Amino acid sequence: MVIRLAPSRGGFLRPFGCGWFIREYLSGNGPEGSKTIDPKIGAAQADINFEYKEALARATARERAERIISNMVIKGADVTEEEAEKIYQRELKRVSRKFTHMRYHSFLMYFGVLKRLGWVEATHRTEASAIQDNYPAAPERTYYRLTKKGIEAGDEYWSNPLFTLYPEIGPSHMKKD
Repeated sequence: MVIRLAPSRGGFLRPFGCGWFIREYLSGNGPEGSKTIDPKIGAAQADINFEYKEALARATARERAERIISNMVIKGADVTEEEAEKIYQRELKRVSRKFTHMRYHSFLMYFGVLKRLGWVEATHRTEASAIQDNYPAAPERTYYRLTKKGIEAGDEYWSNPLFTLYPEIGPSHMKKD
């Protein structure tokens, strides 16, 4: 028997995708419990990456807690709101941040694709970065926001920006039926 494995909206092992999160975050929607920002001001790449990995951790912990609580209820246990919250908090502590996010360099490469597509742009807002304490010549933190083109791009394009940028490649890594 052959079982077809296909990624969901977020892909393998991810409750949601990075592109979707960046678009929603820079739109000011505060996806998955992340901080709400002003879409006109935007956010720095490091902040977006941090919020993304924390949102993934919360979503992963929530899914694990729901599975545990569901199994408890099936076995006849009566689970209170307080118990459910304790289970969620316990699972949140157990989620490895290495498991729930891409490495920062990969995030920067992904964000670079969004810049080349013209979906995000630098704003005029910058601020000092922590590294400048020891290396004053280091670059400042630059804030980014969505462009009109990025806002208008549909879910299909945001689901895989690399294929959007390089349509000649397309999903060539996928097996043809």
